[in-house]
Amino acid sequence: MPAFPEIDRIAYEGPASKNPLAYRWYNEDEVIEGQTMKDHLRFAVVYWHTFRGTGADPFGSPTMVRPWEDGTDSVENAINRARVAFEFMEKLGAPYYAFHDRDVAPEGETLAESNKNFDAVAAVLKEEQERTGIKLLWGTANMFSNPRYMHGAATSCNADAFAYAASQVKKCLEVTKELGGENYVFWGGREGYQCQFNTDMKRELDHLGKFFHMAIDYANEIGFNGTFLIEPKPKEPTKHQYDSDAAACINFLRAYELTDRFKLNIETNHATLAGHTMMHELDYAGHQDLLGSIDANTGDLMLGWDTDQFPTNFYLTAEIMLMLLKFGGIAPGGVNFDAKVRRESFEPIDLFHAHVGGMDAFARGLRIAAEIRIDGELAAFVTDRYSSWDSGIGAEIEADKADFKSLEAYMLEKAEILPNQSGRQEMLEHLINRYI
Repeated sequence: MPAFPEIDRIAYEGPASKNPLAYRWYNEDEVIEGQTMKDHLRFAVVYWHTFRGTGADPFGSPTMVRPWEDGTDSVENAINRARVAFEFMEKLGAPYYAFHDRDVAPEGETLAESNKNFDAVAAVLKEEQERTGIKLLWGTANMFSNPRYMHGAATSCNADAFAYAASQVKKCLEVTKELGGENYVFWGGREGYQCQFNTDMKRELDHLGKFFHMAIDYANEIGFNGTFLIEPKPKEPTKHQYDSDAAACINFLRAYELTDRFKLNIETNHATLAGHTMMHELDYAGHQDLLGSIDANTGDLMLGWDTDQFPTNFYLTAEIMLMLLKFGGIAPGGVNFDAKVRRESFEPIDLFHAHVGGMDAFARGLRIAAEIRIDGELAAFVTDRYSSWDSGIGAEIEADKADFKSLEAYMLEKAEILPNQSGRQEMLEHLINRYI
């Protein structure tokens, strides 16, 4: 019996539609800059928030009404949940999904039992993928919830925790490959520290580098060719996480010679917690060719923690899509809705309202970004602002034909510099408003 019998497949009805369960902007077959919207955006539904979220918070019990759940942590319930998930994604029209191993299958009393449970549910996931054509964007292992990881996983002071984490990732890589996953993500929820007095930072980082090289070696052994992704986040749950922002992650990847296989999965809410904009994080990763995928959400700036809300702000999505178009798209990554409905949005239909709104916001952002690029005013302004580097002394500096001596001689002759072009920030912000 369907879990959502009252919902048909969500359709595109155009900007004039007032139907809350229809797309106003997301027309998956519409071609923009040579690609369909579906291929540009590569939307993915996350298993953890969407199908495992309960609405519980530190101050209250679960609130979510999920009629398909039987209240047990059994394999049978997990299998039923998987079929519900694919019904939801199929009706939504989302081409991808993503999971943690412990989202889709219950943890057993032993590693062997956990692996057996994972295999049983993975077989159903594969059936549903083949039935619907929905693909796995990425898999990942939950190495932060179980108390065994209280000190971290790959960075734990306990070598047994490292070994268990390696075993867990080994299995998750196998399942991700079996399901045709296009990427594999590491989110270092406990890879950091609470107290530096009890932490050997260098040793922990060395262990983390070893762990990632082991993952690459095993992926090569089993023929998994997907991209490995690290997801930056500065804090929460730890005081300081080693993958604190894009710059820290890239420095780590270079230091441990991992850039050939790893890229970054950037999240808006995490960028905010790091004191950056999402645009900054995407630009930083992108211009170093290490932008791999994004988590699509937003935080509440009044709260200052990881609220994982669905994105609805066209300014935000336009900025994101400007960056994704600038760097040639997001594939084989995607726009992954690591977002959860609010505790008060407890009915099953709210899952549809949230995702339809988020997908439409990104589709609108894509349209806005494409219009800005087609008109070319913003790009022309930036080009003109840096025009002093296109000839003369600027061109010589960029071509490595200048040094301190020659630059001193140039300035002694020139005597003083002329005021540079105004930054025109207010004008440019008004320019962006024209498109939105």
